[in-house]
Amino acid sequence: MTDLSTIRKHPWIWGAALAALLVLAWRAVVQSQADAASRSAPGASPAIAVDTAAVTHADVPIYLSGLGTVQAFYTVTVTARVDGELQKVAFTEGQTVHKGDLLAEIDPRPNQAAYAQAIATKARDAAQLANAKRDLERYTILQPQDLASKQTVDTQRALVDQLAAQILVDQAVIDNARTQLDYTRITSPINGRTGIRLVDPGNIVHAAATTGIVVVTQVQPISVIFTLPEEELAAVNGALAAGPVSVTTVSRDGGTELDRGTLTLVDNEIDQTTGTARLKATFGNAHNTLWPGQYVNARVLVRTERNALTVPTTAVQLGPNGPFTYVVKPDSTVEVRQLKIGEESGGMTIVNTGLALNERIVTSNQYRLQAGAHVRAATAEASARTKAAGKAS
Repeated sequence: MTDLSTIRKHPWIWGAALAALLVLAWRAVVQSQADAASRSAPGASPAIAVDTAAVTHADVPIYLSGLGTVQAFYTVTVTARVDGELQKVAFTEGQTVHKGDLLAEIDPRPNQAAYAQAIATKARDAAQLANAKRDLERYTILQPQDLASKQTVDTQRALVDQLAAQILVDQAVIDNARTQLDYTRITSPINGRTGIRLVDPGNIVHAAATTGIVVVTQVQPISVIFTLPEEELAAVNGALAAGPVSVTTVSRDGGTELDRGTLTLVDNEIDQTTGTARLKATFGNAHNTLWPGQYVNARVLVRTERNALTVPTTAVQLGPNGPFTYVVKPDSTVEVRQLKIGEESGGMTIVNTGLALNERIVTSNQYRLQAGAHVRAATAEASARTKAAGKAS
């Protein structure tokens, strides 16, 4: 009785309840009509979520790619030039050395003795020469007085000349002995990095040995030798004629750029077995990203297509009639458009004919499409769902 009296006192409650019932009935009718429409059109399908992109103008660099091997700019096997005991190794394996740095030292005592002996021999012969010159002067003074014969004078003059020549021989022996003594100190001939030590201290090394003590390689700068098909040499030579040609090295998987350098030369002959030519490029290698013996992919920039009509490469499909793409029309349906394409670079493909600037093309889910299919932007839909989830949280 209390509730009925409350409702009679507040008749608006009845009005609100009636309005709610009417809204629920209207929504049920609309839903039933939608279900009937979907059942009456069995061929209809929901819009397919796709990614799209616009046809744009861009500068496209054109590269030629080849497989290459990194080589040290200079490689030197440091060997002994005199025989003797290796007393000292002055480098650490893997150390960066500069030209003239001490690498190893051979026992210098035998060579020091030979050097000292050569100096002493020259001093002895110099004393003999000085005495022979004084005798020649005396004989020359005595000859006019018939106190010395002409033969004596001539013989003494010949002795002076002989001893003077001997002094020259002695100096050559000294120079050679000094050189041999210098060879006991083995220094780096180049700037570079040392490798694994090949001989330990205490061993007897020989000038005739070819094993060496250590290998020094110059890695800054560094070279890359790579190959290109002979058909592409015309483009490379054309680029060289226009100026320096840039070369980029990337990892074998193509995902990491290692360094950028300059093309140095094209080899003077083509390998007839493979139909390829060898090319050499030089790189600064400031961060040691290139290492001798490493395999890399080399990309030669031969030209740049300016203001070309481009689309993402993922939008280009291959069909029985050649390349094609799906173009999104204003009514959100797609049509198939045959294309004539040019070069591909950096994920972009040049379109010669078939598309116009700013047209929208499909870049994903093409396998679900056919001409006339309805599409919706997957990126926009995902963004809307993210915003709704944020508001709900």
